[in-house]
Amino acid sequence: MAIKTTGDFTSEQLSQQAHELELCSFTINDALDLGTLALAAARSLGLPVAIEVWHTGRLVFRAALPGTSADNDDWLRRKRNVVERFEQSTMAVRVSYEEKGQEFISATGLPLRDFAAHGGGWPISVTGVGVVGFFGISGLPQVEDHNLITECLAQFIASQD
Repeated sequence: MAIKTTGDFTSEQLSQQAHELELCSFTINDALDLGTLALAAARSLGLPVAIEVWHTGRLVFRAALPGTSADNDDWLRRKRNVVERFEQSTMAVRVSYEEKGQEFISATGLPLRDFAAHGGGWPISVTGVGVVGFFGISGLPQVEDHNLITECLAQFIASQD
């Protein structure tokens, strides 16, 4: 049996969260605004994180705060690979395997060097369009990376209203 490392999240909760954080639109300017919002939040809390926001296959925003390293860059790359392959948050993918009593890498056969189903990767989805980008954070324990992403997305959506 796989060890549960994802807090108390369930696939149902994560699916609902993804629905609630779906966007009406997402432009390059939005990607910059989301990245800037995440950077401000992380700096105000003194968090050692690296942040990326991608728009239609293109890196639009990137920041690395004190306390991060090149390892965080690699974690972001591996998380993005999971999001692009499964079109779900990295936390949702991980939890779906945990709920089946499986470990992601063993169950999928995907190489660990290229895929990380650890919280902190999010598919930016637009209603009626689908996944158009990636939002990633690395540097905290995976539940905290995930929560920072969802908090920033909720603030971003609220600022659009």
